[in-house]
Amino acid sequence: MLIFGSLKIIKMKKISFALLFSMLFSLALFAQQQAEKPKIVVGIIVDQMRQEYFYKFADRYSDGGFKRLASEGYMMKNGHYNYIPTYTGPGHASVYTGTTPATHGIIGNNWYVRRLNKMIYCAEDSTVSNVGGTVMSGQISPRNLLTTTITDELRFATNKRSKVVGIAIKDRGASLPAGHLGDAYWFDSDNGEFMTSTYYKSELPTWVSNFNALKRPDSLLNQTWQPLYSADSYINSIDDNNEFEAPFIGKETPTFPYNLPELRENNGNYGLIAATPFGNTLTLEFAYAAIEGEKLGMGKETDFLAVSFSSPDYIGHRFGPTSKELEDNYLRLDLEIEQFLNYLDKTYGKGNYLVFLSADHGVADIATYMESERVPAGNLNFGYILGQARGYMTVKYGEGNWILNGSNDQIFLNHELIQDKGLELDDIQEQLANFLLRYNGIKEVYTASAMRSTAFTQHRPHLLQMGYNHKASGDLLIILEPSWLTGGARGTSHGTGFTYDTHVPIVFFGWGVKSGESTRYATVTDIAPTLSMLLNIRLPNGATGQPIHELFD
Repeated sequence: MLIFGSLKIIKMKKISFALLFSMLFSLALFAQQQAEKPKIVVGIIVDQMRQEYFYKFADRYSDGGFKRLASEGYMMKNGHYNYIPTYTGPGHASVYTGTTPATHGIIGNNWYVRRLNKMIYCAEDSTVSNVGGTVMSGQISPRNLLTTTITDELRFATNKRSKVVGIAIKDRGASLPAGHLGDAYWFDSDNGEFMTSTYYKSELPTWVSNFNALKRPDSLLNQTWQPLYSADSYINSIDDNNEFEAPFIGKETPTFPYNLPELRENNGNYGLIAATPFGNTLTLEFAYAAIEGEKLGMGKETDFLAVSFSSPDYIGHRFGPTSKELEDNYLRLDLEIEQFLNYLDKTYGKGNYLVFLSADHGVADIATYMESERVPAGNLNFGYILGQARGYMTVKYGEGNWILNGSNDQIFLNHELIQDKGLELDDIQEQLANFLLRYNGIKEVYTASAMRSTAFTQHRPHLLQMGYNHKASGDLLIILEPSWLTGGARGTSHGTGFTYDTHVPIVFFGWGVKSGESTRYATVTDIAPTLSMLLNIRLPNGATGQPIHELFD
């Protein structure tokens, strides 16, 4: 009995020692893996991509594109924008800064500036000029962005040894993700070149000039946009010929096929490519050129490539989220994402690169289509509302230029006139807000006074406050009813705090990322802090988001 007990103790010690050795080995291996750095981080923004597009067209997706990102990566299925307005400029800025417009300062694509009495563009910079491209497209930089980006922090962390390159058809989709310290290249629709500005370079790198010399936009526009498959098989879209979508100039119906050589002259010439899936092709080809030209991911430090696919936004605005054109775009983009991932596998090796994919906003359904389906919806004539508001102010307070500007669903009052008349600004804001609520399509109106004096913690007022800038936002902030737009009868837009505009993909894939998914509420401002923790670098200086803890559990 004693011998048996001794043997049992010895066996237990051996098992315990083996288990301990196994645990120590696993921990050492884990530590080693964590000490390694990804060769490159690739940030992908698909302009105007709803979360639902991951599933809506999945029966036609390849196994290696969107499906691979979802199956091998980690998906936050309930990812949202956490502010209003949901536009392209603020979206790109928020993903890369980890905070909202209230902090990073990009409160719209364009916004009104009182002291200048004019609208400014989110990426405009009159102190710089074009390098390549044309003069009108060259006054671009990130100087209006008030905080650092995750790309800036990567550069700081390596004493600028890491390279950062941002590329997109839209200048704001390239310059804001590249941050203050990276390089940015965008497409000039006037001459068909990728270009930059003197903020970044004094001359184009050779690889950019060589790419431009290929004249790929001409080649891509010298074809017909046909559906990838039979149009009749696009069962997730409505009839191709309808009264809701906006046809190209020179074509009577919004229907396939699209003869691009015939449409170029009246639809922006080179700019036409942005409204076709071939804009994605052009962007991806330039991404390959950037990787090879800059030797991204080939050095000792982690590099960063920020890619924004702008074309889905142009297609979505014109044809809407229920169109065959949009479905065709995503089926084609899926194949190109597959090609891109295969290229990254071959160039860096599986597991040696880190990818995230998100969107800068979603999109509303076309209001007239929703009405045809008996869903409450409508189009609000904001110009008419603004005229009525001016008339109200004149009747109530006398003649005067009481309203300086109306834009981005905001109204700017004339503070100097109000002060000269001895009136109370807060009272006028409140009275005008009540006046505006009488119009169909306007759901809520909030005053600047409320934004400044109340800490809203949930729902639409909170989203407004996260997009409100004390120096730059308006006096009245208007929220429309769900499915209402400020636009025409055809085509659609975005900008609201409703789920069709806020619910976007958040997917991490590759180095250090386990596979899985979560339905926990997350926000796009969590992306940059998550990258900071994965890369062991400093948080962007205005970051308010939180790391996605599921990636670290």
